[in-house]
Amino acid sequence: MPVRRLIAVGLLAAALAGCNLAPTYAPSTVVTPTTYKELGPWTPASPADASPRGDWWTVFGDATLDDFEQRIERGNPDLAVALARYDEARAFAAQARAALVPEVDANASATRSRQSQDRPLRVGGPNYFDDNVVGATVSYELDLWGRVRNLVAAGKAEAQAAGADASSVRLSLQAELADDYFNLRGLDAQAKLLADTSQDYQHALQLTKIQHAVGSASGLDVGRAETQLQTALAQQSDVAAQRALFEHAIASLVGEPASSFSIAPIARLTDPPTVPVAAPSVLLQRRPDVAAAERRAYAANARIGVARAAYYPTITLDASGGLETSSGQVNLLNLGNSWWSLGPAAALTLFDGGKRKAGVDEARAQFEEASQGYRSTVLAAFQQVEDNLALCNQLAAEAQRQSLAVDAAQQTASLSMIQYRTGSVTYLDVVVAQTAELDAQRAALSVATRRLEASVDLVRALGGGWNGASATG
Repeated sequence: MPVRRLIAVGLLAAALAGCNLAPTYAPSTVVTPTTYKELGPWTPASPADASPRGDWWTVFGDATLDDFEQRIERGNPDLAVALARYDEARAFAAQARAALVPEVDANASATRSRQSQDRPLRVGGPNYFDDNVVGATVSYELDLWGRVRNLVAAGKAEAQAAGADASSVRLSLQAELADDYFNLRGLDAQAKLLADTSQDYQHALQLTKIQHAVGSASGLDVGRAETQLQTALAQQSDVAAQRALFEHAIASLVGEPASSFSIAPIARLTDPPTVPVAAPSVLLQRRPDVAAAERRAYAANARIGVARAAYYPTITLDASGGLETSSGQVNLLNLGNSWWSLGPAAALTLFDGGKRKAGVDEARAQFEEASQGYRSTVLAAFQQVEDNLALCNQLAAEAQRQSLAVDAAQQTASLSMIQYRTGSVTYLDVVVAQTAELDAQRAALSVATRRLEASVDLVRALGGGWNGASATG
């Protein structure tokens, strides 16, 4: 073949290699608001916030929580599964990239054969012979229609999606641990409150019994005091049972058996941090589940190009060669024993009963599915942020009112006991006042716990944590 023709063929192949049958990628459009609706004093806007996720839990200032969060990375099996899936996706992407370069195979064989004496069309030759072969083959598919490149692009996007999935699992586990931990500490505070209250009720019962002995209190008062004490003790047992469940959940999250895991009780709840909130547009960049959904939409778009390439011929360049001899006594490395073959090969399906069209339709449907999945994930992300913004701000207001309710209930309970001792009221009034005080205090602790949970869930909804600099950025 003349040199000019070879050059022309090479230029044509290079031009065709730039073809890409995948549609121009455009993810599903979602209108991004300019600001969040539920912003408030506990969730100030911080448009310059672009801080990484990092160790976001350290803002709560709890060393025990810090330790547990670090142990998730080492011991949680769910995170290990997600990371293994990421490694698997990266391996698939590497396999797809391998098709961009020629494949080289080596082979060798040494056989001894016998021909049938009555074999059809036999023309002389020995009945017994050796066949010793050493060779190599080089094969390369000309990616004229972008099939291989789109497979590589899809594999890379899927690997990126798997990486985002792992980040999402990590963030979810971290937030779940923080939620469980603050619930446990809230129950510790309730247990301490109930223990102190039970002690007070015990003293009140003893006082009532003394008054009953001298005739200044009725047996009805003693029964009410006893009922009040036993109810508080029963509530302590219920709180202990709930705490055990959260302790067991934390054990599983850090990768330890619940039977050998324990957390020392601390009756203290940290104050919720003020959460700076980035602009809504930043949310789409920081949420790992949003990133994963977008990458899967991109991969589905690339697979449309793979499906459309099936309408065009597959062209490969093959070259093979080696050495062969029919006798072990002859030098295999002799140049006269060499052989080779070189040439292109093409394959094109002429009729498949609509199989390729169905493949393209399937790929387009998968892209539509992935695009709408991305849109759904984005909408859910905005909803979750708004939900937790509302919770953070409204629970802060509720906590202030509940604190006032606790003060009022304490004053009422103290006054009722003074009046009971002077005989101005019955013990029923004392029971009612003390029960109201206990309920108000437990409600305050419940609100404090829910505020911490809402702060954690807001971090999860925003896709990660923040730092001090971001709040003033």
